[in-house]
Formats: sequence, C-alpha cells, structure tokens
Amino acid sequence: MDKFSNHIRNILHGFFLTIGTTIAEPSTILPLIVNHFGGSSMLVGFFAALLRGGAVVVQLFAAFQAQSYKLMLPYMRRVFAIRFLAWFFIGLAIILFGENYPNLTLFSIGIGLFIFSFSAGFGAIYFKDITAKIFSHKFRGKTMAYRQFFSGAGGLLSGALAGWIIHAFEAPYSYGYLFMISSFIMGLGYIAFGTIDEPVKEEVAKRENSFRRFLHNSWLTLRGDKDLQIQLKTFFLAYAYLIALPFIILDAQTKIELDGVAIGSLITTQMVGAMLSNFLWGRLSGKGKNRLTANLSIMMQIVAILMAFVAASIYEYAFIFFLIGAALDGNRIASGNLILSIAPMHKRPTYVAIQINIVSFGLFFSILGGALLHFFGYTVLYSVASAMLCLSLYYSFKLKD
Repeated sequence: MDKFSNHIRNILHGFFLTIGTTIAEPSTILPLIVNHFGGSSMLVGFFAALLRGGAVVVQLFAAFQAQSYKLMLPYMRRVFAIRFLAWFFIGLAIILFGENYPNLTLFSIGIGLFIFSFSAGFGAIYFKDITAKIFSHKFRGKTMAYRQFFSGAGGLLSGALAGWIIHAFEAPYSYGYLFMISSFIMGLGYIAFGTIDEPVKEEVAKRENSFRRFLHNSWLTLRGDKDLQIQLKTFFLAYAYLIALPFIILDAQTKIELDGVAIGSLITTQMVGAMLSNFLWGRLSGKGKNRLTANLSIMMQIVAILMAFVAASIYEYAFIFFLIGAALDGNRIASGNLILSIAPMHKRPTYVAIQINIVSFGLFFSILGGALLHFFGYTVLYSVASAMLCLSLYYSFKLKD
C-alpha cells in the first residue's frame, strides 16, 4: 500500500480532470452557456443537476456488479473512454448546431452531460474501492488532500484558459472550443489513473442471485447502522448549497459587469479557495479529525450563501466563490474518509454505493433552486439554502470519527 507511483498517478488524475471539467463549471460557465442559447433558469438548474447527479441512478447497480470483482481497473478504463467521448461530443454539437438550432444544441448538451455523468456512477464505485485498496486510511486522507491541492492548481489554469478562449473567440464557438480542447486535457488524467498498480482484492463478497435481493440486503444494512444514517443526513443536506450556487453568477450579472476576464477570475478564485484549503483539510484528516473537517466546511457554505444576500462587487463575489471552493473540498475529504472508515472490507462497495446513491440526490437541489428563483426570487432562494445548511451543520456534530 501507499506506493509513491500510485500517489503521483492519483494526483495527476485529479489535476487533469479538474482542468477539463472546470471548463463547464456548473456555478459559472455552464449557466452562461445555457442562458446564451435561450435556456431558462429552470433549465440551468436541470443541467447543473445533470452534470453532477446523472450518476445517481446507477450507483447501487454498479455496486451490485462490483462487489465480486477482484480488480476494478479494467472496468474503470471503459468508463474513462465513454466520458471522454461524451465531453468531446458536447463541444462538437455546439460548433455544428450553435445558434442556428438552439433547441437542438441544448438537447445535445443535455445528452452529453447525462452520458458523462451517468458513466461516472460506475466510475465512482470503482474509484473508491481502488483507492481503499492502494492507500492506508491515514495516507488516503493525505493523498486526497494533495490530489485536491493540485486539482485546485488545475482549476487555476482552467480558469485562465476559459477566460482567454471566451475573450478570444465569439460565442458560441468559444463554448464549443472549451469542451473540445478540455476533453483531450481530461484524457491525460484518464491515462494516468488507468495505469495505476492495483492489487488483487483478497476478500470479496459473494454476489446475490438478483439485484432485488441486493437492494433488500442494502436496506437492512442501512437500517441497522446508525452511524451510516447520521452520515447520510449530514452530507445529503450539505448539498443544499446547490439550491443557490448555480444562480449566484446570474445574480452577479445583474449587479456588476461580467466579461470574460471577470468570469475567469471568479473560477480562479474558487480554485484558489479549494487549493489552499487542502493544507488545512489534509492536516485535519491526517489526524483523523474528519468530523471537524465536515463542521468547518458546512460553516463556510453557510457564510457564503449569507454573503450572497448583500454582495454587490466583484470582490465580494470572489470571496463567496473562494469559500465555496474551500468548503467543497473539505466536504469531499470528510465524506469519503468517513464512509471508508465505517465500512467492512467485504461490504465496502455496498456502503459506498448507499452513501453516494442517497446523498447524491442532493445534486438535484439545483432543480429546486431553479423553481424557487423562477417563482419567488433570490431572497427565498438564499433563505431556503441557508436553512437547510444549518440543519446539515446540526447533524454534522453527531458524526463519529
């Protein structure tokens, strides 16, 4: 375990993947793309949910299949190939259809985002199991903090690249180039992780005779584990920031001038927050303080949403995105380490799938946010998001390291 070569490949995967996916960051660029082609606020929320939450529907089925696999990497490579093609397709569709066929363009973007996210449902199960096999518990927190630090660095480059492309080329061609170029950058990360040295899993669970039986056993596992229940409540409600986040950039657009440079700077600021925060998250996780990591992350989300009520300058919005970037990485480390620490080895894919499958329904909060904004406005939008995050914070104090 804890091979340096695997540590480096894990970091490279995160670095290049972040450069690629930040091109369509759901809180900044994606809303602008959808808005350019005439999409409503509800469609912005739907696409943001699609990018983040399309994987939800296959998590448990992926775990059902994967629980008897001794090696996950061969299946992971197939996921990488599908995700690369889906991302490239989005850019190609924008170039080919563009403003002449806006509805077809939006439909193509939706299909590409769904395939990209849907395939990640399988990839998430494989990724968690691989990292649990190749890294010890304390080193895993360290390598994930390093991964997220360099992912933040990749986000900085991505923000600069996105700002330059949007400034240098006219829309919608600039949006198409963003996706096509970033798909190849993302591919470098896939190659890095696809060559990891994965040991054969010694202890595997016997697969149930049917998926229905697997679901029944999963329900019994969830009902019998109180620690798992608390964890699910905490991190499900922590996704309430998505009720507001995709629309903060649209709110900012009505208050301040947002050109390519300003948009790129907000993306960069979010990545700086993510990158720098990992010094703190890595230190806390290395000491086994994952509950404290969750507490602080959720507090940062609450402060960011409350600031959105009164923000009226580029600097205030930059600070909001800085806090969001820091909070997201903290939540990611805390939730990932806590689930692997409470899961028995032979049930690890099941525990991971239960958490991801249930918690990931929070990814669809952006749809609720779109509806709240459409019918009630920003005040209600930010109020509901803040209230739900406060409830998440309450449950986070009940987590067990």
